[in-house]
Amino acid sequence: MKKKKWFRLDNAALIFPAIMKRRWNNVFRISVSLEEEVDPETLFRALNSLRHRFPTFFVRLKTGFFWYYLEEISGDVPVVAEYAYPLTHLSRRQLSKCCIRVLYYENRFAVEFFHSVTDGTGGAVFVKNLTAAYLNLKYGVCGCFSDGIADPLEPPPPGELTDRFPECAGEYPVPEEDTRVYRLRGTPEPDRFRHLTTGVVPTDELIAVSHRHGVTVTAFLAAVMAEAVAKVQAENRPRRAWKPVRIMVPVNLRRLFGVDTLRNFVLTVTAGFEPKLGEYSFDEICQIISRTLALKATRQHMAAKIEANVRPAENRIIRAMPVFIKNPVMRLVYHFVGERVGCINISNLGNVTFPAPCDAYVRRFEFIIGVQYSYPNNCSVVSCQGKTFINMIRSTRESELERLFFSRLVELGLPVDIESNKRR
Repeated sequence: MKKKKWFRLDNAALIFPAIMKRRWNNVFRISVSLEEEVDPETLFRALNSLRHRFPTFFVRLKTGFFWYYLEEISGDVPVVAEYAYPLTHLSRRQLSKCCIRVLYYENRFAVEFFHSVTDGTGGAVFVKNLTAAYLNLKYGVCGCFSDGIADPLEPPPPGELTDRFPECAGEYPVPEEDTRVYRLRGTPEPDRFRHLTTGVVPTDELIAVSHRHGVTVTAFLAAVMAEAVAKVQAENRPRRAWKPVRIMVPVNLRRLFGVDTLRNFVLTVTAGFEPKLGEYSFDEICQIISRTLALKATRQHMAAKIEANVRPAENRIIRAMPVFIKNPVMRLVYHFVGERVGCINISNLGNVTFPAPCDAYVRRFEFIIGVQYSYPNNCSVVSCQGKTFINMIRSTRESELERLFFSRLVELGLPVDIESNKRR
């Protein structure tokens, strides 16, 4: 019998199995909408044709004595008709069979990834290649291995399978950030329903408006979000109780360190302001966030953050702990440190392109991250085909944050088309 391959979890992935709970795990979704209805049989064949080239995606979560790990699955990954709202819960039992879920509905297919497998960049590479494989089987669109499309018959480069965190760690860890920030709250949906509101804006106009304020698109959207969060706080708390507003922004470390991997290789930095200190104009918020991101998203600072994450995992005492002891310890640490430094994420995947033969068949490309472990809202952004898709997700009934955020974009001169999975 052939021995199954297995993969150690990368450094960023170690936390996710430990902090999973009955109503939450860290899963994100990437979807593609085509010009014609999806053929599920062709999608199934395309998906499983990628096993040789992308082995770290065809895995299940296993529990070892000291650590969790990923093991290749022996059977094919199924494709399933979409049956509920995006990012329905992936249970431990489901993860023990496969760590990705592939869904289709009319002209759209989606892949939902357990975060221990990869990050948004790695997920985008996989979904782009799935799209190319599907179009090749369905329409004969093939032979164009560019714009991130790989030859499925070639073996994966070793670097794609490698945990890059240890080799990029600095000599000294960065000090912990102040954790006193405003926490978004709301009335939880009792059935775990996830409300999704999507704002669609023209990418060129978004870039132009951002540049008029002297910042990048990511800094601009983070500033709009920070302003909206500050208004929510002002409506719900007296000024004497106001806390700092900080936005968490994931940084793709591949560009900083000049390495490539399809494992997780992203860490977050925070940027924001102290509303209690006085009034801030929008341009002042933009500049504060832009300069903070520029200061923190450097090779030196991120190497120090990597070292702060890598060092505990290499501690002999922690390494020697059985997983049933590690789990509550890691949960406790994550509860007090993991998400306490920010109010909400803005994860911008950037502009996604396809090679010309595939491009004509693709209508849109979307990226949705789930709600966080300890707060009910999140935001993810991706651009494709000249449009930027801003997805805001929440697990609570209150929609004030979305209203403030998208209304502000309109006030700043951006046309925004709103889509929602709002219940009837």
